[in-house]
Amino acid sequence: MTDGPVLVVGGTGMLGSQVATELLKRGKQVRALVRSGSDASRLEAAGVEIARGDMLDAWSLLRAMEGVDAVITSAAGYTRHRKGDTPKTDTVGNANLVEAASRSAVRRFVLTSILTCDQTPEVAHFWHKKLTEDRLEELGVPFVALRPGGFLDQITRFGGDPFSKGRLTWIGSPRIPVTFVLTSDIAGYLAEAVDLPGLDGRRIDIGWDRPVGMQDVADIAGRLTGKTLRVRSVPAGVVQAAGKLLGPVSPTAKDLAAMIAWFQSGRYVADTTLQRQFFGEPPTAELAIRRFVTGLGQTVRSQTRDTPSSPP
Repeated sequence: MTDGPVLVVGGTGMLGSQVATELLKRGKQVRALVRSGSDASRLEAAGVEIARGDMLDAWSLLRAMEGVDAVITSAAGYTRHRKGDTPKTDTVGNANLVEAASRSAVRRFVLTSILTCDQTPEVAHFWHKKLTEDRLEELGVPFVALRPGGFLDQITRFGGDPFSKGRLTWIGSPRIPVTFVLTSDIAGYLAEAVDLPGLDGRRIDIGWDRPVGMQDVADIAGRLTGKTLRVRSVPAGVVQAAGKLLGPVSPTAKDLAAMIAWFQSGRYVADTTLQRQFFGEPPTAELAIRRFVTGLGQTVRSQTRDTPSSPP
């Protein structure tokens, strides 16, 4: 542990902003890489130092890393959550970031990777995370890669609050189990990973006590709130056909179709052995969904248990 700041890349995003908060709670100095023109007022008000730069500008990364102790990156171009995000962020941007970390001799690089990224060369934005892990190892940068599953609180809120509409939307079968996580949990794990011993070179799956299908999410949320929550399922074949049709002109559509096909395989499932070893027991699906539900302002029935309703 040193007194240098932790550089948060992606600090204005939903995950990155929570990572900055978690670091500040732990008494860390925090510096955030923020694009020119992006609003960093909330970060500044919280006491975060702002370094203006861009992952596609290699020199700006070197400037941002001057004197830093560690780097945490949650940046992802594929999601297009922030203005200026581009798929190049996942390739050129990550390559620049790793190179800058190597040249700056940071003590630890904490990468937000993706669950099963090493198994999915056909899913471009998954595979790019795997290549970033490999590049960190190749350059000898001390790193840990956390590989979370799907962010339930982000996936289910596209288009608004699912409870106000009374439904969740999913592509493909809602009964095929996959691994989910909550953004706030990942933020805590990322912040903790900065100083936790024994993590260098580790690739750690992050999930709950078990994978669940979107229908399970709806059923658990229904029991918690006493409200019926339906699942609207978009046939996976429709998305895959669109991916084939649009693939030549839209790599994003092709990537989405490949990701959905992988989810439908039933293999998007975390092995939480290392998560248990370093971060403690994963939350149960019931407890995580309870926190998701209450975070949306829903009232939870007090008699509802947070233990699994069926064996993992």
